Amino acid sequence: DDDPTFLKMMKGWLDSDYRVTIVTSGMQALMYLADNKPDLILLDYEMPVTSGPQVLEMIRSETKVDHVPVMFLTGKGDKESVLKVLSLKPDGYLLKSLNREQILDSIYEFFEKRHAAELGAKSSWL
Repeated sequence: DDDPTFLKMMKGWLDSDYRVTIVTSGMQALMYLADNKPDLILLDYEMPVTSGPQVLEMIRSETKVDHVPVMFLTGKGDKESVLKVLSLKPDGYLLKSLNREQILDSIYEFFEKRHAAELGAKSSWL
């Protein structure tokens, strides 16, 4: 995201439960991914230079990071934008207009489902 006020607010919401790293452009995100493997990327649709959908396409094309989950957290709720992103198969699509609890619950649910899937995969190997 490139909105410093929104970034500060989101970091404040998430810091108590998650380790949060902020980048302010798609290119910064890609450079960060070169050396780091986050558990989840929250990605805005509209950013300077490289859009969120372009960033997701680049992430999915790199085998080193193509497995990193990406959720959109954006103000773009129009049908065309949503359909464009959903065609790229993100791990979620959240609107910035959701309240704090809805955003945090969605992120928590994502990690709960992921944890359950990992446990299921491990138990199938036993």
